[in-house]
Amino acid sequence: MSELVIDVQHLSRRFGDLVAVDDLSFQVRRGEIFGLLGPNGCGKSTTIRMLCGVLPPSGGVARVLGVDVATSAEIVKPRFGYMSQSFSLYTDLTVLENIHFYGRIYGLSPERLAQRTQDVLELTSLGDRIHQLAGNLSGGWKQRLALACALVHEPDLLYLDEPTAGIDPVARRDLWDLLFQLAGQGVTLLVTTHYMDEAERCTQVAYLHSGRVVVCGSPEELKQRPEVTPPGTRRWELTAEHPAEQFAKLRGQPEILDATFFGDALHILANDTVNEQSLREMTGNTATALRPITASLEDVFVMMTRSFANGSPPVPPETTPQPEKVEEQPESEPAQEPAQPPPATSSPPAKTARNPFAGCLAILLKEFSHIRRQPSTLVFMLIVPVMQTMIFGYAIDTEIENIPTVVYDLDGRQAARELRESFANTRSFLIIDRVTDEAAFQHAMTSGRAKVGVRIPPDFSERLLHREQAQVQVLIDGSDSQVAMVALNTTNLLGVQLSRNRVQPFVEGLPAVPSRDYQGQPAMPIEMRPRLLYNPNLESSHFFVPGLVGIILQLVTLFLTSFAIVREREQGTLEQLFVTPVSRGGILLGKLVPYAIVGFFEVLIVLTVMVTVFRVPIRGDLFVLLLLSLLFLVCGLGLGLLVSTLARTQVSAIQFAFLIMLPSVLLSGFMFPRSEMPQPIFLITHAIPVTYYLEILRGVILRGAGLHDLQPHIVGLLACTLIIFGVSLAKFRKQVV
Repeated sequence: MSELVIDVQHLSRRFGDLVAVDDLSFQVRRGEIFGLLGPNGCGKSTTIRMLCGVLPPSGGVARVLGVDVATSAEIVKPRFGYMSQSFSLYTDLTVLENIHFYGRIYGLSPERLAQRTQDVLELTSLGDRIHQLAGNLSGGWKQRLALACALVHEPDLLYLDEPTAGIDPVARRDLWDLLFQLAGQGVTLLVTTHYMDEAERCTQVAYLHSGRVVVCGSPEELKQRPEVTPPGTRRWELTAEHPAEQFAKLRGQPEILDATFFGDALHILANDTVNEQSLREMTGNTATALRPITASLEDVFVMMTRSFANGSPPVPPETTPQPEKVEEQPESEPAQEPAQPPPATSSPPAKTARNPFAGCLAILLKEFSHIRRQPSTLVFMLIVPVMQTMIFGYAIDTEIENIPTVVYDLDGRQAARELRESFANTRSFLIIDRVTDEAAFQHAMTSGRAKVGVRIPPDFSERLLHREQAQVQVLIDGSDSQVAMVALNTTNLLGVQLSRNRVQPFVEGLPAVPSRDYQGQPAMPIEMRPRLLYNPNLESSHFFVPGLVGIILQLVTLFLTSFAIVREREQGTLEQLFVTPVSRGGILLGKLVPYAIVGFFEVLIVLTVMVTVFRVPIRGDLFVLLLLSLLFLVCGLGLGLLVSTLARTQVSAIQFAFLIMLPSVLLSGFMFPRSEMPQPIFLITHAIPVTYYLEILRGVILRGAGLHDLQPHIVGLLACTLIIFGVSLAKFRKQVV
């Protein structure tokens, strides 16, 4: 007895309450052509997916080439080939490129790949089409190409999921000739089909109905089963000019147990008391041909299906509701229902006015059904408006307050303390720290932790006591022109107000004045000396253009990566990859690295445009900027990968990507200062990766910040990258969910 290749025992698969495969058991031996037959939805494709290891079973065991595919599918994947139900190769690659791609996936050496390419091209007669795009091939040639890609690594086992669906009869016959040739070479084939003539060519056949095996065995064994032609019955084939009329007559006869169309003839199951003469009399002697026959496989499956559905052997048609007789016939056969005579010609009917809104209700109800069954659309419709309202209502505040301020107080006496309190009382400044040395003061400004730095000189109080003018240096980060303008105006007004308060006790007629400047001229007691750093001209382009680098980079990487994977899932090419031995890491690296390279060049292009067109100089280290841009690029690719694990269609991928981009633009500090946002929303901004990258961009480009200055933002971006990639990898599986 030959080696057991497939051993399926009590296999089942459930999708919620739906039982797709129920207690399935069968065995396939080496060199056999094993056919899984049955109507659409009976569980054929689900069974093959479980045997390929891309769909975990809900119960039972499936062993392929001695390996349990539920636990160790990757071990056996190099030894089988898979040809999916629909064409799932790359339509924008040529015939040769597709074959080479799958040859490399299976790890063939260049020499071996060249030899195997030549072999499969000769086998499938594709040699003169190697430079033709796969998408331009006809149906039959597409199936030949799919077979070539499945055979390029010389598999021991070949899964063919309805390989002849949708192709013409000649192409079907040619493809089956190839399959017989492969079987003769020792390749085991598991074929799903619903064509009875193809079932006749199989070594063994299992007929599935509602996820269960109705009958299993060789075609000849199945035809001899007593349930197919019960004792005391005979089968006849009848040909007549009007078979539909004879069909109606025969179905009403008590001696006729069953009658079905078979091409342009009728197959009849009758009691053995019925002979040729009596059968002709039943048809009114209109039969043109009448002969006894043996059961066909179609007869087998019709009778067994009825027996399976009713839980009892077939009974006469008077007591058994009859299903439709025309069920999935081979494409090469003529139509199963007889052609009806055309109606008598008559004068065309008078034209009637057409309702301009005809069909509107049907379309309307259909669209509501689409919306109801598409969760991502409902999320997009219901969540996005709420998100926008919350962001614009609470998070976005154009009034600038609480500007982060650091104070370097070299005086420390009462007058200096009052000055610090005056800055805080304006509500425009929020003193976040009081530093004690120049290095800390400069670091606070360079790192972007503080937007305003107040340096109080050591002789501040002393000069005020001696009625001399005291100068206070206020450094303002000009990289954000909106914040800088508010800080500048508030500083100047504060200086005027403090000076006025000190002048007020003096009377204008007194010979003395409240204070004098260095030249001894009368002056205001306190002089604020604001200085704009990094962007002295307060050009808005210096603030927005570096931020655009981050927004554009995330937009491109997010959309391109998510679409690349979701598109393959929609086209079926991703499932085709899942059944190959390519690793999960190989899929991800192969998909993401090209977009990472493109994204990195995009960074260079955008930075070049920023410097040359908008005249925004890069003050910091370019190498540091590119290194951290690469980190953000990886994070953006991770976001795209995350979207691809959530979305099943490109439409839903667009919706998920929009949900990510909306807060990235509005809450990251790109347009509106984060310091003005309420505390809960401000905390949420720390979960947005582009928030950290914008601080890095503006820090390096505008402030000349180094790695030490940017450390908090680097840590935040790195944490986001690790979390996003961790979740994405956890959700990405080489399985069909």
